[in-house]
Amino acid sequence: MNLLKATGTIGGLTLASRVLGLVRDSLFARYVGAGFASDAFLIAFRLPNMFRALFAEGAFSSAFIPMFNKKVGDPDGRGLPDGLRFAEEALAVLLPALIVMTVALELLAWPVTLLLSGGFNGVSADQFAFAVSLSRLTIPYLMLISLVSLFGGILNSLHKFWVNAAAPILLNLTLIVALLGFHSHDPLVTARIQSIAVSVSGALQLAWLAWACRQNGVRLALRRPRLNPDVKKLVALIWPAAAGAGAVQINLVISTALAAKLLAHGSVTYIYMADRLNQLPLGLIGIGLGTVLLPTISRQLGAGEDAAAQETQNRGMELALLLTLPATMALVLCGEPIAAALFGYGRYTAADTHFTAQALAAFSIGLPSYILVKVLTPGFYARHDTKTPVRYATISMVVNLVGNLVLIVPLQHMGPPLATAIASTVNVGMLYHTLRKRGHFTPDAQLRRRAPRLALAALAMGLVLWAGQGVLMPYVHGTWALRIGALAVLVMAGMVVYGLATLVLGAFTCEDLALLTRRRRAAPANKS
Repeated sequence: MNLLKATGTIGGLTLASRVLGLVRDSLFARYVGAGFASDAFLIAFRLPNMFRALFAEGAFSSAFIPMFNKKVGDPDGRGLPDGLRFAEEALAVLLPALIVMTVALELLAWPVTLLLSGGFNGVSADQFAFAVSLSRLTIPYLMLISLVSLFGGILNSLHKFWVNAAAPILLNLTLIVALLGFHSHDPLVTARIQSIAVSVSGALQLAWLAWACRQNGVRLALRRPRLNPDVKKLVALIWPAAAGAGAVQINLVISTALAAKLLAHGSVTYIYMADRLNQLPLGLIGIGLGTVLLPTISRQLGAGEDAAAQETQNRGMELALLLTLPATMALVLCGEPIAAALFGYGRYTAADTHFTAQALAAFSIGLPSYILVKVLTPGFYARHDTKTPVRYATISMVVNLVGNLVLIVPLQHMGPPLATAIASTVNVGMLYHTLRKRGHFTPDAQLRRRAPRLALAALAMGLVLWAGQGVLMPYVHGTWALRIGALAVLVMAGMVVYGLATLVLGAFTCEDLALLTRRRRAAPANKS
């Protein structure tokens, strides 16, 4: 397994999805702006987003993939058919549970919306009813994306990473088409159309994954639900992993609810837009690394290759720092031109972009920790330990809640993002300390040598960009061509400065990059 190549494949497709997501958000800012309509839709969209991270992208994959890989790799020669039988048994229990959950959430949409929004800040009964109706429109997405996670987990285990990574592109394309083709002069109508498009995109993603599975010889038959030992073990692993994998999302939900309740209309939108920008490097680096590391480490541990698993995790952390630290500096120090170029037109005012940039700086302080969670948690999940991450995630959620309550009044829309960053950093510290204490992760000499030098290179890049961003500000308010051109100049300048700084400081060399990208030769099979 070539870690950089596999991560690059997933990261490239995820980047394409994130870029389309920024296009979608830019159009959303243009047609809906920052106010009650945007806040109401984003609260309704928060529920499926949270569930996707908690269950679909996090807990289910973390529990299912190691068990599926173990079935496929059993030494009895049964291989893939045994793994697919386990997948069918999981589907037999998962599908009716999802149907029941979807019906229950539709019936409980009013209290769920109240919980996610805190009741909003000074809205009428009609306005709140509108927000509830948007939640009901997005709830079916939860069931659809959970089924997507089952098919995606199978394809990931078969090393068909790109298929699952491409699925979120359909979400963004659907919402973009809805915005361009069906927007209204009334932002409330546009928000309702977007809510419908969310669930439509879930159906499209499910169809895509089901088709890809059939193309790869995977056909799952519907069975009668049975809680056999394998399914019981899967269920037992899923729930604690949900909180562990989704700590960041749970913290965001808490932050969003407090912002909706305590701050002025539009604050939820500022935090959401800032988080979307923050999610761009997270999607490119963190999700790609996490997707590749879990099946790779679980397979190495299953084969008794503990040293190889440690090597994989060291290189994963090294790659995460190499790519994350410059992104952190750029988003913290240059958020103003980035937010203005992407969102600052139409209904989204100059004040809105300024507040978004402030929230982005607060969020991005925690960007390294958001990504390192994706690097460290596979070390637990691959060993079937989902309880430790959930315990630490619970502690981090308490830290986030306290941080929100302390910071939201004095810092307003910057308070919740900063609290989220602090809580994530606490979570990473506990995960790292525990892996080291157990002997499951030890930073090698190469990682210890490079980490501080990468940090210095990123700082040098950030200072250069911060000093020169004033030159670009007049262009980020122009036409689309000027905006994109200005952002391209900012990105290219950052890449050049950071690349030179890493070479000068000895943080990374051309020879190192060639070694990292070289495909490892597989050991020759033993002939009987």
